[in-house]
Amino acid sequence: MESNTYPAAWYLLWAIIAVCGVGTWFLRNFSERREATRFVAFSGVIAMSVMVIWTFKEF
Repeated sequence: MESNTYPAAWYLLWAIIAVCGVGTWFLRNFSERREATRFVAFSGVIAMSVMVIWTFKEF
């Protein structure tokens, strides 16, 4: 069975996605800053889209 190793940037994207998810949850529930919430949420969506496209193209 073949083992794939992913580049470090791929794992960095996972970290960004996780931080954006927690950040969005925190800002939505404990803050009144709507623009910051939207910015963090859209950043997570963009990071996840990049990861999905990259994963299906390369691996």
